[in-house]
Amino acid sequence: MTSRNEPRRRSRHRRARGLAGTLGLTLASTVLPGSGMLYAGRRVLGVLLLGPALALSGYLVWYVVRDPQAAMAVAFDPGRLTAVTTVAVAVLLVWVLNVVLTYVMVRPGERRRGETLLGGAFVLLMCVAVAAPLGVVARYSMVQKQVVQHVFQHNRSATAPVDVTQEDPWGGRDRVTVLLLGGDGDVHRPGVRTDSVVLASIDVHTGRTVLFSLPRNLERVPFPRRSPLHALYPDGFTGPGDPAEWLLNAVYRNVPALHPGVLGRSDNEGADAVKQAVAGALGLHVDYYLLVNLAGFRSIVQAIGGVTVNINQPIPIGGNTDLGIPPDAYLQPGPHRRLNGFQALWFARGRYGSDDYQRMERQRCMIDAIINEAQPLNLLRRYEKLAAVGQQIVRTDIPSDLLSAFVDLATTVKGSQVRSVVFRASPQFTPADPDYAWMHQKVRTALRTGTPAHRGSGGTGTPTPAPSPSATPTADPADATDAADACGYHPVS
Repeated sequence: MTSRNEPRRRSRHRRARGLAGTLGLTLASTVLPGSGMLYAGRRVLGVLLLGPALALSGYLVWYVVRDPQAAMAVAFDPGRLTAVTTVAVAVLLVWVLNVVLTYVMVRPGERRRGETLLGGAFVLLMCVAVAAPLGVVARYSMVQKQVVQHVFQHNRSATAPVDVTQEDPWGGRDRVTVLLLGGDGDVHRPGVRTDSVVLASIDVHTGRTVLFSLPRNLERVPFPRRSPLHALYPDGFTGPGDPAEWLLNAVYRNVPALHPGVLGRSDNEGADAVKQAVAGALGLHVDYYLLVNLAGFRSIVQAIGGVTVNINQPIPIGGNTDLGIPPDAYLQPGPHRRLNGFQALWFARGRYGSDDYQRMERQRCMIDAIINEAQPLNLLRRYEKLAAVGQQIVRTDIPSDLLSAFVDLATTVKGSQVRSVVFRASPQFTPADPDYAWMHQKVRTALRTGTPAHRGSGGTGTPTPAPSPSATPTADPADATDAADACGYHPVS
């Protein structure tokens, strides 16, 4: 009986011939789970692995190709991110078990010690090849979930658009505006002064963007007539006491302190107030805001691996003009200077020996430099660092269900024209006595379709550029200029 049953047992378990066949079948089962088991004669187990693997792969391809934006939305839904993590871990365990079992089933019954060691090493390599991508998916999913929950939830706004949906993220409008604020303190605590105020107006069809930079010391900022703040400040944001407490950069801190709840239910009353102030100053509706702690800004630049800018004149590191304290050092002029986080921070905020307008221009050029640096592969490699930094220093009222639309829009912006308007002191404009009607007219001109802009030789970042052959000078400092021109290398003698 034994001699008759033994051949049958062996015929149910087909093995490979030699080490090469064993490794080949193990590799095949790694690429196509279950295929090695089918060869070994374990048809039921092979089909149970191969069928779901093909179905899952086909579904993922179909889902992404059918609606890429819907697929992107998964990255901003905490519930679905948890599901992705669970599925990734389950697939990882089953896939690794498939690799190990395939090798055990198909390896020859008799083999030399060296072949056993080599086969074991190959199995370990295949397991690592499977575990690495799935482990990254699981880890990034949980990191992304934490970011969404920390930054993009609990961000109720009294001024954000209410007529938007995932299907129509822009509410039928041709442009969306995002207010970029740089604060000097913890973005999650009151008392922040917003020393950097830049409004980005983005064409949602083409990605063409105009950046409007406002000085922090702008006085008597008006609020839109429909805003409750207009009734409180019909002559603009002004009042008794220290004049410094009534500048644009004091709105974030002082309006919530003086009039809590005046704009309605909000998780960040200061940001809503600044949005209203900028809307009144520029004559544009402000949709959303993004507040970044300037002290933590260096961490963002460090996380993406640095930025490249053009430096036209020495930029001070440290120093205080009012107190007569000289800078500790300078960023030296030159084209395509690579800056780390510390250097980028001082490029954006260095004040010694310069005015607020030069600093505003450098900040706008730094935004352009970060846009240029945001390559998908670069962001993916440094994602965990960026996510950790972002949770601590970024605050916004952009709702999480619109994030996929904003990611698509950001990709479009990266390949499109970026122009800027810097409101700096001139015969037509002074922060102490601004002509807001004139500012509104400049904004309308800059946004008008077909307004000519001059393309330069490229590059990013510069303080107060001098005219060059590729950058035709404008008659008015508040005329829109192309970012590539204004941030090019035009050294100041």
